Formats: sequence, C-alpha cells, structure tokens
Amino acid sequence: MPVLNLKSDFAGADDLATQMAEIGRRARAASRGIALASAQAKDLALRAVAESIRGAAPTILRENARDVTAAKAADLTPSIIDRLTLDEGRVSAIAEAVEKVAGLPDPVGRQLAAFERPNGLLIERISVPLGVVGVIFESRPNVTADAGALCLKAGNAAILRAGSDSHRTATAIATAMSEGLSRSGLPADAIQLVPTRDRAAVGLMLTGLDGCVDVIVPRGGRSLVERVQSEAKVPVFAHLDGICHVYVAAAADLGMARTVLLNSKMRRTGICGAAETLLVDAAVARTHLKPLIEALLESGCAVRGDETVRLADPRVTQASEADWRTEYLDAIISARVVDGLDAAIAHIEANGSHHTDAIITDDVDAATRFLNEVDSAIVVHNASTQFADGGEFGFGAEIGIATGRMHARGPVGVEQLTTFKYRVHGSGQTRP
Repeated sequence: MPVLNLKSDFAGADDLATQMAEIGRRARAASRGIALASAQAKDLALRAVAESIRGAAPTILRENARDVTAAKAADLTPSIIDRLTLDEGRVSAIAEAVEKVAGLPDPVGRQLAAFERPNGLLIERISVPLGVVGVIFESRPNVTADAGALCLKAGNAAILRAGSDSHRTATAIATAMSEGLSRSGLPADAIQLVPTRDRAAVGLMLTGLDGCVDVIVPRGGRSLVERVQSEAKVPVFAHLDGICHVYVAAAADLGMARTVLLNSKMRRTGICGAAETLLVDAAVARTHLKPLIEALLESGCAVRGDETVRLADPRVTQASEADWRTEYLDAIISARVVDGLDAAIAHIEANGSHHTDAIITDDVDAATRFLNEVDSAIVVHNASTQFADGGEFGFGAEIGIATGRMHARGPVGVEQLTTFKYRVHGSGQTRP
C-alpha cells in the first residue's frame, strides 16, 4: 500500500477544495478496509505505527524544535509552549500510548444486546465503527498519534487537521504513522493529515467533505470549538471550556484538600482538567482558607478572590465577575467562600462548563449529593480533577472530553468511537 505523498499527489490540484475532497474520498475508501480488518490486524498495525514513531524520533524532534522556535518568536504563552514542546521522553510516551491502544479490547463487533421477539425473530445490537472521524486540534502534537491510534482501533479512518503552531511536528508524526500502516498492510490513507495551515480547510471539513466525514472532534480553545459547533454540518464531540472546580466542603481534611488542590491546579496548568476555581465552605474558612491560599501562592499560582479570600492574604487580587467563568490554562485560579453545599452546587451550575468538578470531604452523604447533583461529564470525590484523562480512565488514550449529552460524554476513547447496528435473524417471517 503506497504511502500518501501530499506534495506529489496534490501537485496538480486546482485549489484547496479539490485537495480536501480528495482527502475525504481517500478516507472513505480506507474506512471500509479498516472497518473489516480483524482485531489482530489492527493491533499489529498499531504496534508497527509505534515502532515507526520511535524510528522517526530524530525527524519529529527536529520539526518540533522548528515549531517551538516559531512559537517563542510569536510570543505565545508558556502554557501553550509547554503543550507544544516534545523531548525524547515525550516522543517515547507517544509511541507507548499507541501500543497501549493496541492492547485494549477490540470495541468492534461486540454484542451489546440480544433478544427474541414473539414471532421468532432473533435481534442483536452489534458495535460497529463510526466511519470517518475528523479531528481538528491546536498546539498539542501528541493528539496526532492519540487520535489516529484510537480511530484505527475502533475501525475508523481519521482526517487530522493540526494547528499552525504544531503543523511541522504533526506532519512528521502523521508521516511516520502512515508508513507504519503501509508496512502492516492496512490502508495508509486511514490516517491523513491536512497538508495546509489554511484555516479554510477547517471550514471544508465542517461541511462533511461531500458526505465523507461522519463526526468532528475539536480539541483546542474556545474560538475553535465555538466555530466548530456553530458551522459543523455533521455531529460534533466537544467541550467548549474546562472550567473545573475544587470544592473544599465542611468535612474536608485540610492535608488532603491542600494536596488535591495543588495537584488539580498546578500539576499541568494548560490541560482542560486543570482546576480553575477553588470553592471553600464557610464552615471551614477560618481553619482551611488561609493555608490553602498560601499553598497556592507559594507554588507560583496567582489567586483572584472575593472579599473574604482577599482578607486571608494581601497577595490575593480582586476577582471580577468574569473570573468565575474563565478557563485560565495558566497558573491563575479564582477563589471564593460559599455558604454550604447548596451554594457550591449553585455556583458550579451557574459558572461551570460541565467538564470536571471535585469535592473534598469526609462526609459521605455530602459527597453523594455532590456526585448526583453536579451535572458535569466527570464528578470526583477526594481526588484531583487532573484525572480527567482517557489514560487515567483505562481507555489507553482519549481523543477529547465530550461535555454534551448525545452519544459520547466524558473521555472519548475507543468504545465511544463506535456506534451500533441491528442484526435481525429470521426463518421466513413476514409482517402481517
């Protein structure tokens, strides 16, 4: 199977629309081959892809260095540069993540339900691939491998559109993946990277490429996700913001609260599962508020608080109304004191993004209410919000976090990249 050479294959293309239509046709053709591939064939292909990524590490790192240099010259934020930057360890981790996907159970062909009708018809509900998945992402180049691997495992073809910041790195990774697919005998076109930084390519993907794209997954900032949700003519799996809360409730252990809060906020500030707002119950504000705020400040996190929080430490700046609805993706957190569990839940409902929210408490009844009543894709008791990650859920990786209510919610892993069909077995029945 020849590896797609974007430069030569598109040398005679008249315009971007022609190029994108060709990518869509190739993806649709490849999806049929991938959908029929055995579990063993897909797993062998994924292991070949992982080895190809390892072998291409020098090229990937060289192209990544060019992306990072350009990002610094453009004065992008440290959190964006951190998401963009690769080193030998991160490239190795990308390959290992692909291998972990190979080790997951095959999500295709599972019998989800089976029943017999009174007329003798036997009906099965069977998991099947979605088809062609379009993934539009920004500065994190590992998404190239994660998305491609997950789509392949679920029997789908993937059309990947990287952001301008990570385009060189993503191209190097995608090329390595296509080479691994080709060596394994599966269609190289099952993983294609859009060969341009032109934002018009995103608009073309959102139209569905003449019916060739079945679902879109955006991974990026608010402006990207808003555009996708507004313009897409095909279904979308997405979250708009990761405005995640840590609520330190009345029965919270201070030591646990400090540890979980610092990890939730500061482990990696630029990921969607990072905490953006701290809520401290008024019942423990006298004992817990000051030490928690000091711990954040001493870890290098700026705090924007309400009047009570500002009184706890003079280094705290005044929070505006907009701060309660801001995804900082940086070492900044908003903080306020709330009067009980009902007030905490009300604040999260009014200001959150239905992504991930945590309660710290030893009160089982309070935790149960929080887990039941907070309407987020992921709700957490006594643990970091940064566990909002497909790898941590045992999914091997995830293509994104979905906060909608249709089809997929939370980490979108291999199972969420399938749909189902019904197989009906008869013995000559006709409908009266």
